[in-house]
Amino acid sequence: MSAPTGPAESGGTTSAAGLAAGLIDAEAERQARQAEAKREVLFADELLPGVGDQHVTLRQGLAAGGSMTFMTLVTLATMDELESAALSILAPDIRDAFGLSDSAIVFISAASGAFLVLGALPMGYMADRFRRSRVIGWAGIMFSAMVLACGMAANAFLFFLTRFGVGVAKSSTIPVNGSLLADTYPIGVRGRMSALNYSAARTAGALSPLLVAGIATLAGGDDGWRWSFLILGLPTLFVAIWAFRLPEPKRGQHEMKSVLGEVVEDKKPMPISIEAAFARLLRIKTMKSAILAFSALGFTLFTGAILSSLWADDHFGMSTFERGVWGSATGVAVLALLPFVGPWYDRLYHQDPSRAVALLGYLLLPGAVLLPIQWFMPTGWAFMLLAIPGGMLSSVAFAMTAPIMQSVVPYRLRGLGTALGSLYIFFIGATGGAILSGLISDAYDPRVAMLVIGIPASAIGGLLMLRGAKTIRNDLSLVVQELREELEENERQKQDPETIPVLQVNNIDFSYGQVQVLFDVAFDVKRGETLALLGTNGAGKSTILKVICGLGTPERGVVRLNGQTITYVAPEQRGRYGIHLLPGGKGVFTDMTVRDNLEMAAFRFRKDAARRDERFAYVLDLFPDLRDRQGQVAGSLSGGQQQMLALAMVLMHDPEVLLIDELSLGLAPVVVQDLLAIIERLKQDGLTIIVVEQSLNIALAIADRAVFLEKGQVRFTGPARELAERDDLARAVFLGREGG
Repeated sequence: MSAPTGPAESGGTTSAAGLAAGLIDAEAERQARQAEAKREVLFADELLPGVGDQHVTLRQGLAAGGSMTFMTLVTLATMDELESAALSILAPDIRDAFGLSDSAIVFISAASGAFLVLGALPMGYMADRFRRSRVIGWAGIMFSAMVLACGMAANAFLFFLTRFGVGVAKSSTIPVNGSLLADTYPIGVRGRMSALNYSAARTAGALSPLLVAGIATLAGGDDGWRWSFLILGLPTLFVAIWAFRLPEPKRGQHEMKSVLGEVVEDKKPMPISIEAAFARLLRIKTMKSAILAFSALGFTLFTGAILSSLWADDHFGMSTFERGVWGSATGVAVLALLPFVGPWYDRLYHQDPSRAVALLGYLLLPGAVLLPIQWFMPTGWAFMLLAIPGGMLSSVAFAMTAPIMQSVVPYRLRGLGTALGSLYIFFIGATGGAILSGLISDAYDPRVAMLVIGIPASAIGGLLMLRGAKTIRNDLSLVVQELREELEENERQKQDPETIPVLQVNNIDFSYGQVQVLFDVAFDVKRGETLALLGTNGAGKSTILKVICGLGTPERGVVRLNGQTITYVAPEQRGRYGIHLLPGGKGVFTDMTVRDNLEMAAFRFRKDAARRDERFAYVLDLFPDLRDRQGQVAGSLSGGQQQMLALAMVLMHDPEVLLIDELSLGLAPVVVQDLLAIIERLKQDGLTIIVVEQSLNIALAIADRAVFLEKGQVRFTGPARELAERDDLARAVFLGREGG
């Protein structure tokens, strides 16, 4: 017989049920807010960059930026294509010359894709910071030297090393050249420009098999292949030297002209952190779909030609010259389609960007059907003919990825955006495909490798691009929003330059994984002001401090210091600019003495003894209790004394903006009073302070203004005293739901 339920048990059950219901309701509300914040369309199509603008002919587009930049970059891309095609055609000859296996030559041939990735990140970084013509010029000189070295390699190991150099040098082609083209020529011709650029490269690719095979055949002998590299390396040197003279366009100028009608120039751009840039870029859904699609397709797009050449040689007994004819025929077919696809893309983008992205998906999907048909052809010529449609469609689709990336990536990150694409496409696709297909080819044969990898890769690539078509409007809308905000801020600074906030956050969205915790957060802080961040539990107060000091990168919005954008600046660099955080919890080295802790904090001034001594004197005067305990181990201090030491360590850096997370949490009232006195002294010294505080009374005692956050949104901004008069907000703090 069951015992009756007691009152305590019954009350506990009711309380647990109420708590569960409250959590469910809160999560449902959060998901509703997140869905609203991530709505797919923010602006009408005609407000998106390049959509609905006046039609621009290709001649007008070239005239707008000058034809010399385009011709120089096209010539360099042509040299890259000649070199790549030479390697594909000559792979069997190089294999035999060095006594390599199929997997070894496939790996060495495609490994330049991995080496390209090694150079892509620094090249993309330099493209976003420095004059791009200089980067292109030096990369071209290195490329020329490495191609010549390929022809002189004495053994397989040296040939592998030269491939390393070629890959690093070629890495400038995508991030640097693409960034320069996007800022030089109007949005309305990007599809045609990309098609024309790719057409020129493919023309070289179409002719190079005959050229390369012809040079190798005329040279004759086992080392005839070397002359192809020796002859191809010289022209690049002269073009690279010319590239130093190319003009540098204003970054993002065409997006600004389309959206704002004018160009807002950032005269002193701040350094960009690769980590922060990638965190932001991977939140761009259309870009993510595109790079994943071509990473999948890269398993066949880059190794397919080599596997086909090996299959044609081993299975059909095709000579080097016949393989050259096959490669040229595929290149000619691509050239026949590109003049139609480029204008088609521009026309679709002008009307509806989602249809332009979907076009690429429809170009990729047929490959999943064409591949098995091609690889079961009974003759070499039939095999060659069936290779043309699939190679043509995938190559043309790949040529159109550049305009998509250029459209959705923030102009400040354009170089790193294309570098990120290269990282996925060439490392995962090209190198991963080379390793996997080489292993399968050795275990079975090239046909098995191509079918096992190629069919799912083509299908996945096409479907991912169709998914990207559903998100491009939202991504373009975010571009519009950022440009408008930048213009508004620029106008505000022009009209009232004397009142530029020392710190500003605007339109900040931030997520931990798939959980969004900040929604359109915006506030600013004046010089010498103390701002209190208050709010309910989990409101995102500590998170916004992380965004300000660079420990978190927002998926949307901007952070400015003294009017300059620092959204993508690394945390350590922000520290040099004067932003420092006192985190909640333990902030000292407990096994070290007080003096040693302060010495560690003074490491920044290790080369400036006078400055270091000045900061020591200031901090020890501010904390007389620590001055008398310099030899004491920090772990033996009380909680309040450790908090003072942590604050003293931050102040050693001489911050311009001090961020304090949970100043009084867990401290005795007498300690809190001592800390408040120190904060008052810092205020008198003109320090700008943002403090997350659990106590409304303490916030009122030290803050000039307050910002109240609730569930990731700003509910109140104004004088701290006015917050105390808002019963609905003040009660939330007094009831102890504070802490997030």
